[in-house]
Amino acid sequence: MKSKILILAAMSFTMVGFAQKTEIKAAEKALKGGDAMSAKASLEAASGMISNADPKMQAQYNFLRGKAYAELAKKGDNAAFNEAVASFQKVIDIEKQSGKSKYTGETNQRLAAVTADLVNSAVADNGNKKFKEAAEKLYMSYKISPKDTSYLYYAASSAVNGGHYEEALQYYNELQEIGYDGGGVVYKATNTATGEVEEMNKVQRDLMVKSGTYKDPIDEKTPSKTAEIVKNTALIYGQLGQDDKALEAYAKARASNPNDVNLILQEANLHYKLGDKEKFKVLMAEAAAMEPDNADLHYNIGVINMEQGNLEEARASYRKALDANPGYTNAQLNLSTTYVNEGNGLIDEMNSLGNSKKDIARYDELKKQKDDLFKQGADVLEEALKMNPDNQGILTQLKNIYGAMGDNENFMRLKKLLGE
Repeated sequence: MKSKILILAAMSFTMVGFAQKTEIKAAEKALKGGDAMSAKASLEAASGMISNADPKMQAQYNFLRGKAYAELAKKGDNAAFNEAVASFQKVIDIEKQSGKSKYTGETNQRLAAVTADLVNSAVADNGNKKFKEAAEKLYMSYKISPKDTSYLYYAASSAVNGGHYEEALQYYNELQEIGYDGGGVVYKATNTATGEVEEMNKVQRDLMVKSGTYKDPIDEKTPSKTAEIVKNTALIYGQLGQDDKALEAYAKARASNPNDVNLILQEANLHYKLGDKEKFKVLMAEAAAMEPDNADLHYNIGVINMEQGNLEEARASYRKALDANPGYTNAQLNLSTTYVNEGNGLIDEMNSLGNSKKDIARYDELKKQKDDLFKQGADVLEEALKMNPDNQGILTQLKNIYGAMGDNENFMRLKKLLGE
């Protein structure tokens, strides 16, 4: 009885193996006929016992499965890319372990073709604003072909464009781990027949120039992307609220690119967000020294100084902003406001004085100071009106100053200009 059971088991195993071979042959036939879906169905039917098959059959099964899913991916089934890649990689692993290489050569070629399809699909996804899908496909392309590090760089860029910051951070950190630079040389020459400048590899370009079909060879250097990667890493940490890591990343970024003004500004903004306005001012001043004609830099330094009550420093910054851009309305308004604020600061003392001769004298002194400050504020805006006579903000603020000064004539003039 025992021997019969063994014979039956052996017969059962033989039947399973025969069934697997039948399904695999059916899948092979379907693929030759261009029917990837039927091939997939046949392979699924054979999948249950494939782990018990010999390495040769396992390699064949996974090779056909990779081909089937690669065809489905090419027809628009995005999920099939993962399956195709996984199956092809299994083929390589199985044959490496078994010492056989029947399918390895063609599998590597097909993996290269899948990579090209992935990249083309990612380009289409980016064009359709499917940034997450594009990033995942580009990252998979990099994993298939690690020497093509630019795929990883573009995966990070796609993730950033879609606002998928955690994925982008993963990719940027990986770029830094592998020491990605991104710089290099692009080799170009002019096609003598068409007159168009074309890119090619150096050997091909040099041969074409020697043959006379191309002319005017150019070696064009492309800049390193290291600073950009570190900067984006810092920005993403800030976006994710990981401020300590962001500050570390800015320190690293600035060490590698100390003259990047935008990098200084981003770090300054982070310090401002964290409430460190002194550090913000220091960094903004550093940026302004690098770009003395940047009106916005001087204006922002003025704003922080005005918030902190450093009115003389604020005025100096606003004047620098106006030197760079004479029509900078917000700088004109804020410069005027510094004088009004200083004048208003005298009112509390004026109201606290009594009726003694000394107090009256002090009151008159403070009132003159206040009126002089208000007049300076008004003069700033009168100059501003010459360049921008219809600006409602300037007209309104000027009207209010004249009202506070008790200058009824100018007050009514501004009301009329405002159409009130």
